[in-house]
Amino acid sequence: MRSLDIGASGMLAQQTNVDVISNNIANMTTTGFKRQRAAFQDLIYQTIDRPGSTSSDAGTTVPSGLQLGLGVRNGAVYRMHGQGALQLTENNLDLAITGEGFFQIQMPNGQTAYTRDGTFQMNENGEIVTIQGYLVDPGITIPADATSIDININGEVLVAQSGTTGSTNVGQLQLANFINPAGLEAIGDNLLLETDASGSPTTGTPGTDELGGIRQGALEQSNVNVVEEITKLIVAQRAYEMNSKVISTSDEMMQSVTQLR
Repeated sequence: MRSLDIGASGMLAQQTNVDVISNNIANMTTTGFKRQRAAFQDLIYQTIDRPGSTSSDAGTTVPSGLQLGLGVRNGAVYRMHGQGALQLTENNLDLAITGEGFFQIQMPNGQTAYTRDGTFQMNENGEIVTIQGYLVDPGITIPADATSIDININGEVLVAQSGTTGSTNVGQLQLANFINPAGLEAIGDNLLLETDASGSPTTGTPGTDELGGIRQGALEQSNVNVVEEITKLIVAQRAYEMNSKVISTSDEMMQSVTQLR
């Protein structure tokens, strides 16, 4: 019976849907997290009577034919790169991007990763790094005698030093952007990697060339809408139950056939 396989494919698809929704809810407080969405596709169709085929010697054709679907499959799980709300932290090295773009992170293996998480700190050398200790690219070092750090909307890092007046520019943050950010590969730790699908990065100064600006003392929150995710979770659960009902009904039908005498 086709309905057994169709119902099973529906249950597997909704199980993946629930996995995606669960991950969104679990990361509702993850800095810079972008929610994901599952997309589905119908499976191949079994054609019993092809639409438009000739039905008589007079040249009449079948208007709609007979095609039976064989279920559903997961097509893709893609990331929604909408802006998240900003939370003020009053920490000088907490940075949020207001608009398009990603911070560039130098990985230990030499690769460049990308992130919207601006939770930065200083290491023992005064270099600006991520929570994992990875260097922010381009590398910026804060002098040991710095008394204050100011980072403006264009990413200029200005420090005031003891015994001097005014501020000194010690570096310039750069942002990267992609023509298809949904094609970036997530590797955990709020980091993303370039792929063929994302295209090559274009870098520039924050606040220029359609790149977002930098907001110091703030962090971008997750763009997960909890109410929406809970609603989708309920819908996915009901869809799972209905597909399981299809399997139960098909089983009852098969039992009726086997009991015929």
